[in-house]
Amino acid sequence: MMVFEAIQKRREITHYIQKPIASEELEQILQAAYLAPAGNNLPSREFILVTERDSLQHLSQATPFVPWLSDAAAAIVITGRPDISKYWLQDSSIASGFIWLSAIELGIGAAFGAIYHSEDQDESEKRENFVREHLQIPSDRRVVAILGLGYPEKEPPAKTLLPRESIVHYGKFGK
Repeated sequence: MMVFEAIQKRREITHYIQKPIASEELEQILQAAYLAPAGNNLPSREFILVTERDSLQHLSQATPFVPWLSDAAAAIVITGRPDISKYWLQDSSIASGFIWLSAIELGIGAAFGAIYHSEDQDESEKRENFVREHLQIPSDRRVVAILGLGYPEKEPPAKTLLPRESIVHYGKFGK
């Protein structure tokens, strides 16, 4: 599959069939995350693969928006390192996209669960600490997101997007 095809096929998959993901495929997805670019090539993001059912169940309670993690075959927790780079959030976000697209290429569904909350520091701390304590993540890392992975139960239709001309501008904004 070509990258553009994977982009077009990307869907938020939150319903999975109960089938484990082969370790070779999980390693391939982790390799994509590892190869994702980082500002100044600094190790500003790290990844934790979670496949244990009890941990997935626990993580599904990190926010009210990720109950589907309890049915995922695996999850990748993405942490950022503010102590290493001021671009930790951007680098972690780029890696999320690489994880998602590599999963699609392998026929694996993915869904994004935001843990870090940029507008509500208290909520972010609550969510991050919930994940941090369970996975023994050091306090100098920020818990950015959890991507749930699994084989799709069904392929949802594409979402209706805003008109392209309202999003894409040429030369100057509004042109």
